[in-house]
Formats: sequence, C-alpha cells, structure tokens
Amino acid sequence: MLEELRVRDLGVIDDVTVAFGPGMTVLTGETGAGKTLLVEALLLLLGGRADPGLVRSGADEALVEARFCEPDGAAGGPAPDDGSGTGDGLILARAVVPGGRTRAWVDGRMAPVHLLAEAAAGHLELHGQHQHRALVLPATQRRALDRHGGIDLTGLRAAAARLAGLTAERDALGGDARERARQADLLRYQLEEIGAAAIEDGGEDARLEAEEERLAAAGALREAAASALEALSEAPSASAVDRLGEVSAALAGKAPLAGLDQRVRAAMAELADLGVELRSVVETWEDDPPRLEEVRARRQRFHELQRKYGTTLDEVVAFAGRAAAELDELEGRERRSAALDVEIAAARASVDEAAARVAAARRAAAPALADEIRTTLRQLAMPSARFEVAVAGDGPADEVTFLLGANPGEPLAPLARVASGGELARTMLAVRLALTDDPGVLVFDEVDAGIGGTAATAVGAALSALGRRTQVLVVTHLAQVAAQADHHLLVRKGESGGRTRSEVTPLVGEDRVVEVSRMLSGSPDSQSARAHARELLASAVARRSARAD
Repeated sequence: MLEELRVRDLGVIDDVTVAFGPGMTVLTGETGAGKTLLVEALLLLLGGRADPGLVRSGADEALVEARFCEPDGAAGGPAPDDGSGTGDGLILARAVVPGGRTRAWVDGRMAPVHLLAEAAAGHLELHGQHQHRALVLPATQRRALDRHGGIDLTGLRAAAARLAGLTAERDALGGDARERARQADLLRYQLEEIGAAAIEDGGEDARLEAEEERLAAAGALREAAASALEALSEAPSASAVDRLGEVSAALAGKAPLAGLDQRVRAAMAELADLGVELRSVVETWEDDPPRLEEVRARRQRFHELQRKYGTTLDEVVAFAGRAAAELDELEGRERRSAALDVEIAAARASVDEAAARVAAARRAAAPALADEIRTTLRQLAMPSARFEVAVAGDGPADEVTFLLGANPGEPLAPLARVASGGELARTMLAVRLALTDDPGVLVFDEVDAGIGGTAATAVGAALSALGRRTQVLVVTHLAQVAAQADHHLLVRKGESGGRTRSEVTPLVGEDRVVEVSRMLSGSPDSQSARAHARELLASAVARRSARAD
C-alpha cells in the first residue's frame, strides 16, 4: 500500500506530505485546488511524461517521493497521523527540472526512469483520464482472464519448456543435418584415402627411398661391386686377401708381434665377409622394373598424403587418428540429432495439445467474465454498455481483448480506444471487482464523471467494496462517493506570502460533514445539507459494517 506521498514544487503545490491508510481514501476539493496534481505526481512515478510546465514557478525542480509498505492493519483502519513509516518498504522518487530533464531514484539509488516505472507498476495502478492504464494492455487482459477462469497454464508451460530445451540441445549440436552429413562424408573419404595406403610406420618412406635408389641403378651397382670384388680377392697378381695372408705368415710365431698378427687375421676375416656380400650383389642384384615402378608409385601416394595431411608420415597417421575421433563424435551427434528430432516432434505435439486445452478453456471462461463485468457496469450507471472478452489467435489463443460498447449504437472497441475517461474508469472498476489479483494501490480519477443519484451511490459502494481487498484512492466531486470512503482528504488552495499554495487536510468528524455538505449543495453552512451529509455518512458506515459481518 501507499503509506506516504510527498510532493514539492509541482504546480500550485508548494510542499505537501500526505499519509494514507488502508481501504478507500477520497480526495475532494474545489476545481483547481490540486487534487489531480496528486494523481499527476503518482503518474510521474509510473514513468509518465514529465511536463516541465508543471514545475512551480521559481523552483529549481519538482520532486515526488512515495513510500510503499505492506499493510499492517485491517482495511478501513486508521491512517498513520504522524507520517512515519511502519517498517521496511519501497521508496520511489522522481525529480523534474524546468528544462524537462528528469532524475529517478529507487530505494535511494539513482535509476533510469524505466526501472522506476517497473518498480511502481508492481504497486500502483491508475484509471481515469491518465494514460497509464495497465488493464488496457493485451497481456494484462490475458492474465486477468486466466486468473478469473482458473486457467491452468502449468501443462502448457512445462511442454513449452521441454520443447525449448530439446530445440536448444539440437541447436547446440552445431550446423544442420546436411552440413553434418557433408562433414561426415569428408572425414570418411579422408580416412579411406589414408587407410588405403596401409602405412607401416613413419620410417617406411625412408626405406622405400633406399630401395628405389638401388633398383634405379642396379646395373651400375653390380659393375661397381664386381670391380670391388675383383680387387679384393680376384686380382691377376695378388688379391688383397693374398697379401694379408703373406703379412700374417711373416708375423706368425713371433710372440711380441702376436697382437699385430691377430689384427691382420681379423682384417682378413672382414675382407672375406665383404667379399661374400659383394659377390651377392654381383650375383643377385637384378634389374626389376615392375618393383621399381611399384616403389615409385607407393612413394608418390605417400607424397600426396603428406601434401594434404602432414609433412611426414607420422603426421599423416596422427591426422587419421584425429579424423577418426572426430567422425566418431560427429556420428554420435548425428545419432543424438536423429533421436532429438523424434523427441522434438513428440514435444511439439504435446505443446499443441496443451495449447488447444488452454485455448478451449479461455474461450469457455470468457463469457462468464464478460457477464460478470456487464452486470457490474449496469450498477455503475452504464445500463446500455456491452462488454465482451474476445479470444483469438493460434495455439493457446493468446490474443485476449476486452471490448466495450459504452452506449447504444456504438460498436464494440478495445478498451485502449475508449475515449471517455469516466466510462473507461468505471469499466476498469467493474473489471477490478471481477478480478482478485489487485495491485497494492488502485487510483481512480473521473470514475464518477457524468453520473449522480443512485448511480453515484452504486459507484461509491463498488469502490468501498474494492477497498476491502486493496488500497483505493479516488478523486471525486460526488458526495455519494466521498461519504463511503474510509478516509477523507481535503485538497484546497490558500494564499501565503503573495503566492497560491495547495494543502491537504485529513477530515474527520464534523469537518467531514461540512465538506460532504459542500459537495451536496455548494453551501457548507446549510443545515439541511449537513443533515443530508450526516445521513450519507451514517448510511455508508452501516453498509461497511454489514459487509464486515
């Protein structure tokens, strides 16, 4: 509830602090006294346009501050008389300078105006000639229908959340199905190309290189080996082996030279082995063009793989390992994607089924809400008003619109396009009476425009009944409405220091009788008017007592 409002240097208001109580509070006073300025002050907290012309002449800025708190007493209880707080709550403020610039605070911290408006919207709702009217918004009307009709959105929300989760998981897999298929095909081709080469190990190319060199020069190599073999063991005069035999014979039997003799014999054995190998080259190394071509072709395949996948065979083999792992992961993603497609199709079907149930429930609930509001409108001096709740749109039928035809012959139109502030305010009052999710504070301005007599009494009774549920502030010119309030605030202008100033005074007892009599007849000193005022006030007290019982 709104506990306290301070307005400084706004229009004719110099510096006013108003304490509010629970239940219904009316603000009355002569035209131009500043009643609507208090509503303008609340509108500024809701992010309304800051008109620099509202800043009091000569002032540096206009300031609006409000403290909201949880109600700590029954509706209709006494308002705090000292303006003090009742505990922790929310404090909102907004300043307007003559140039039109504004500043805003939420709980003492500077904030953008939109954050101030969001904070205020959770506690405050205005109806009347002002533009901030939450119930004309389609989303608000949809929520109102759902709450009035007890529409269960749990199943739809759960189904939608599951569908969103599955879709997000599929999106996180990356790419679409075609892209994943192309990537998998590329990896398979690369693995097949590398696998077809059957690489033995990283040193195979070096071994093939040596073999290629041998095969390419087999004839020349045999000739070289034959010459070496002849020089080693088949020379015409004396071979190297024969000469070493002579050296060994000369050293044999001479103990001091035994070590040298052993070295000569070892050399002879080495030369003998060398001769065997040279003879093998001469006798076995044949020209083999097919093998040479095979070696060269295999090496060429290796070079092609190295050009694509790595500079060495080891790098090519490593690339194949990485590609195999990536393909395995990709195929796993593809399998999961396919499974997700099935799950998403089922989840989408669940969403459609839940949406259809919600749509049917909304369409079924709309006539009952409209009937209840129409009944209340007839009691609020709108006997010919037509009211409908239109439900449209695909899926859950989210397009909920409140339609009003206020007078005979007028077409039904969305509430946002209703021109009359009084008619709209009374319609909002009827809607609010049908709902149960009231904000902390409801403000009605011009709710009694164009009515009187028993209709005014009915409007007052409806506002008073609403005050049993939530705090209601009403700007009114009708005594029948004012008499039914729990609290009465008088706004009046006075002059001080050559300047006009507004002041707000709580009225109780005889002071309230005087103000109600002024509203009845324009003559607060009239005894008959005062008697009528006392009768109105007594009747209102009796009605409140009856409702309480």
